Amino acid sequence: MLVFGCAIFISTVAQGGPREYLRSNHHFPPGRLIVDRTPNFGWNLGFNLLIDGRSVGSVAQGHSYSTWLPAGPHVLTVHKVPATGFTAPTSTTVNIQPGAEHLYTAMWDSGLVYLQPGGVWLTPGACWQNHGDGAP
Repeated sequence: MLVFGCAIFISTVAQGGPREYLRSNHHFPPGRLIVDRTPNFGWNLGFNLLIDGRSVGSVAQGHSYSTWLPAGPHVLTVHKVPATGFTAPTSTTVNIQPGAEHLYTAMWDSGLVYLQPGGVWLTPGACWQNHGDGAP
């Protein structure tokens, strides 16, 4: 009887039977993050991009960065390379929505690199007042 009972249980789980046997695991599609450089960023400057504290690479002239991220909040941090003179990282938080594209533009002003969300245009001073989070 034990073998028969196990066979029924395994059969029910394999067929996607009642939810009592399987825990529902909702899967949300990832969202796409795109980080571009402004044309006037500087021919001899780049920026290093960190996502959630992990470096994903440096972006130089003529390049951009694109990746798929799981849905939810992520911290994007950028700093100027090469690190000459005054440099300080700036961070912004993005809440990745499932299946959506999130566009950010890397801008450079007064020795700082900051990310500006697509469609939101703030002056560097306003961005500095908001601590680089891009929110008005």
